[in-house]
Amino acid sequence: MALASALVSVIIDAVRKTARPMLRDFGEVAQLQVSRKGPGDFVTAADIKAEDSLYELLMKARPGYGFLGEERGMMEGTDKSHTWIVDPIDGTTNFMHAMPHFAITVALQRTAPDGASEIVAGVTYNPVMNELFWAEKGKGCYLNDQRIRVAGRRDLSESLIATGLPFIGKTGHAQAIKDIHAIGQRVAGIRRLGAASLDFAWVAAGRYDAYYERNLQPWDVAAGILFVTEAGGVVTTIDGEGRPETGAQILATNSELHPQLLKVLRG
Repeated sequence: MALASALVSVIIDAVRKTARPMLRDFGEVAQLQVSRKGPGDFVTAADIKAEDSLYELLMKARPGYGFLGEERGMMEGTDKSHTWIVDPIDGTTNFMHAMPHFAITVALQRTAPDGASEIVAGVTYNPVMNELFWAEKGKGCYLNDQRIRVAGRRDLSESLIATGLPFIGKTGHAQAIKDIHAIGQRVAGIRRLGAASLDFAWVAAGRYDAYYERNLQPWDVAAGILFVTEAGGVVTTIDGEGRPETGAQILATNSELHPQLLKVLRG
């Protein structure tokens, strides 16, 4: 049985406590689906409530740390070397439609005096499925109490690939369709389930062989990058420029498929 460190335990505790009312809210959403008004406003409130809970619990445990959240944006702390990176409900559209594929995701970024930063811990939790993915720098990646590793496939034609598609109001539709066309001719299948944090986690667990996407945000990718690398995989930008932690463009897979997929995605 894996034993989480004090740091990871702080994150797990915050995530689990936040998940309890979220599960109740999810049950309410299922009922609201049949109403004419729909669940939109309710879910927005659930999102804000979840981030408030995470903020309170994490800051109580580690006063002074910075906080970057999807709802709050960046809030600097007195401790400039540590920042929580949080998405209270990743997969909000799924949540809104009573689909049980969404997650709470939290990562901790540590910044050195020279400005270099790295993700040192992360947790992603799907409360409906009760699947808790967690990792700490240099200590492996875990699903609940079991260590997980990326799949070992080498043949692109046998691989299952995850991606995302831009929703209404976002840019990049043409590029996304171009990518799917290029990848789809070479792989066993492509899946788009709508929660980036879980896409990363499923690559780390070997359920997917790779995940790529463009135009994400830091809170979408922070924990997931650590998961995949700690599970023996590789995460880079697609074009080789910049850092994947920005979320601008990422590819996460194993070392065998990585160069093959880069070649396809670069056209």
